[in-house]
Amino acid sequence: MAGSEAPGRALLTAEPPPPPVPASALPPRVFEAALKTGPDSSSGLATAGFRTAKYLPPEWHQSNYAQYHRAFASCQEAERNRDEAKELCQRTAAAAQRAQQDSTAALGQRLQDIHFWKGELQKEIEDLDAETGLLAAQKEAELIRNIQELLKRTLMQASNQMRLNRDHKEVCEMDWSDKVETYNIDDNCGRYHNQSTNIQFHPSSVKFEESASTPETWAKFSHDNIYKAEREKLASINLRALIDNILHDISEDLRMQCAAVNEAFAKHVEELDDTKHKLEHHLKKTLKEIGDQEANIAALKQAIKEKEAPVKVAQTRLYDRSFRPNVELCRDAAQFRLINEVEELTESIESLKRKLLEAEQSLRNLEDTRMNLEKEIAVKTNSIFIDRQKCLAHRTRYPSTLKLAGYQ
Repeated sequence: MAGSEAPGRALLTAEPPPPPVPASALPPRVFEAALKTGPDSSSGLATAGFRTAKYLPPEWHQSNYAQYHRAFASCQEAERNRDEAKELCQRTAAAAQRAQQDSTAALGQRLQDIHFWKGELQKEIEDLDAETGLLAAQKEAELIRNIQELLKRTLMQASNQMRLNRDHKEVCEMDWSDKVETYNIDDNCGRYHNQSTNIQFHPSSVKFEESASTPETWAKFSHDNIYKAEREKLASINLRALIDNILHDISEDLRMQCAAVNEAFAKHVEELDDTKHKLEHHLKKTLKEIGDQEANIAALKQAIKEKEAPVKVAQTRLYDRSFRPNVELCRDAAQFRLINEVEELTESIESLKRKLLEAEQSLRNLEDTRMNLEKEIAVKTNSIFIDRQKCLAHRTRYPSTLKLAGYQ
């Protein structure tokens, strides 16, 4: 009791004793018992048929010391509870700060991921725009259409040249036929002599025909026919050389364009593969982050649940202490500490709930990101299949240069 008596004495000396109750204020029988007067007075014993609250001084001091001890124990208990509550608050604050730091770090990482993919998408947009411009300047389909138009014009030119060749051939053949017939006539005439049996008089033949040509016009007619025939023949030769060059050039152009398009396809497929792998990498990180965030949400819910009991304890203490009688219903330090404890716990719970809402929103954002990444990966996979398995596979059957030139 030494340890309990010392604090009791401290409390006794620290607080002034209550004022004594006047004797006149006591009931008569109690007053007489207190004065030890009357026929039934005794030393500390209750009178017959009436029990008084009379105690000896040692008992009174012992009762007071017991009160001091209980008060000291209550203070110790309150102090211990206060220290535990303080430690709990510190732990809750530290946990909340760590959760906030983790969420801030996760948001920072998320911002980095968004910035990275925004840059990748911007680069992809610029590359596609540049590639579109290149294809617009040298598009394979457009080149083929231009070549088709050129070949059509060349074919028309060749057909026209063939018609001119035939016309001049016919003119030369007529002139040649006339020359052959004339040659035979003059050859027969040269063989006539005075003893020829098939000679006779033809008086009407001794005159010039109005439509007869002169030696100059006769020579010029054949010269002109030969000149025109030579000119068309030369034009035909040049046209054939031009056609050969055109066929060679367009076949080379088509093969070069085919190679350029195949290279563009291969590059695009490679970019699609790279982008798909990056998307899969970020999907893996996102799935891990979803798992971590779900664990964080579960931990926050558990932390909130674990604080229900301390709140119940503090509120129950406040509730039970509200029944303290009379002047004992004191706004002492323990009362203020319990109220502060409830407020701190409530604030901690509210902070945890706000953090829980933020974590749940972050989880929803991560789920949306996961869905978008999965959709984008599916799109990239389909694009790779189209470009690699369909387009490039068909382009392996592209005609050879000789076939494009019309030699096969």
